[in-house]
Amino acid sequence: MNMQKTFAGIGALGASLFASLPAWAQEATTETAEVATEVAEEIVPVMDKGDAAFMMVSTILVLFMILPGLALFYGGLVRTKNMLSVLMQSMVITSLVIVIYVLWGYSMSFGDAPSAYWGGLGKAFLSGVTYESMAATFSAGFVIPEFVFISFQMTFACITAVLIVGAFAERIKFGSLLVFIALWVTVVYFPVAHMVWDSDGLIYGWGALDFAGGTVVHINAGIAALVGSIVIGKRVGYGKDNMAPHSMTLTMVGASMLWVGWFGFNAGSNLEATAGAALTWVILEIMLRGKASMLGAASGVVTGLVAVTPAAGFAGPVGAIVLGAIASVAAYFFVSTVKHKLNYDDSLDVFGIHGVAGIIGAVGTAVVNDPSMGGIHYGGNSMGAQLMIQIQGVLVTVVWCGVASFVLYYLVKSVMGLRVKEEEEREGLDLSSHGERAYNM
Repeated sequence: MNMQKTFAGIGALGASLFASLPAWAQEATTETAEVATEVAEEIVPVMDKGDAAFMMVSTILVLFMILPGLALFYGGLVRTKNMLSVLMQSMVITSLVIVIYVLWGYSMSFGDAPSAYWGGLGKAFLSGVTYESMAATFSAGFVIPEFVFISFQMTFACITAVLIVGAFAERIKFGSLLVFIALWVTVVYFPVAHMVWDSDGLIYGWGALDFAGGTVVHINAGIAALVGSIVIGKRVGYGKDNMAPHSMTLTMVGASMLWVGWFGFNAGSNLEATAGAALTWVILEIMLRGKASMLGAASGVVTGLVAVTPAAGFAGPVGAIVLGAIASVAAYFFVSTVKHKLNYDDSLDVFGIHGVAGIIGAVGTAVVNDPSMGGIHYGGNSMGAQLMIQIQGVLVTVVWCGVASFVLYYLVKSVMGLRVKEEEEREGLDLSSHGERAYNM
């Protein structure tokens, strides 16, 4: 659209000058204009097979992060009697969000409506999307099939929704959870995705940098998780019963899958930030507890992945290591101290890791984007100016998600109830909600 306006302006200026030229000059100018027109017509968007293939592989990697990656990571962290419920929630939520994304999610996120807050419903049910339609990329003149773009963005919506369930694992009604997620992605995720990633979006227009979802995915999920853990309440026996993870082996396998899959999620600075955060978490545990735990190492891995997400396309290796280390310190403090001081039961530390590291990463993007930290200085703003823009974007996301999530939790609670009965919770959700066990021994 901007290029069309530019050509129109040039054309108007040329017409005004043309009239004042002598006849021989007019003929020469006419020939030059015709050549320029032919060249402009020849510049058409190009669909590179390599780009399309890379995006398809990235889509597969992000899906791999969810199923089985995140499902196993969460599943290992709960008690044996709730393992199957976490796997079931992960699989069915992923399926639910995929359907919703096709019906109205894509349109609300990236539709044609010139709104700062949502994309409208012009592309609902993928109206107008064909095998020939293309989506723009960051490289001018290069496009990818729109169906590939839709599939990639769809996986981001899925993993954000699945992340939330870790905060109130082991105690929520399955049906109520699905209704909440359907409402939440519609009211929270799709509008925020539009505001941050669509060229008409409010936060995008400010110049905020979020390469792969620091605000859209991790802050969104972290805030919704925190609100949910407070509204739903603590697990029966919290602080008294043994609620240790039943399988750190599965959690380590899941964390490793997340690390591998995140290469499709981020595409840059992934390894450095993750390694830095994992090492920082382990060192903190040795210094403060005397022993390093597998749970701590896995938490550090995920923290680093989260922190670098918004900065992945802008940070250099050193900046990524520093960002991951800082996020790891902050997340460790929230998980080990703040949560217990405030006495809320975020079962699997979704806010402590994703929310806190997401905020650190989103704000820190302004710093690691600077050339002095090895960044590429995308956007051209000074560090201070970019820092204020990043903080603005974070605040809008936190308020939008926090208020809307609170309302939606109470809406579902008043209509359906949110948590299972106490006897069902004690029995475990595997049997009480699904009539199956994860392990039959």
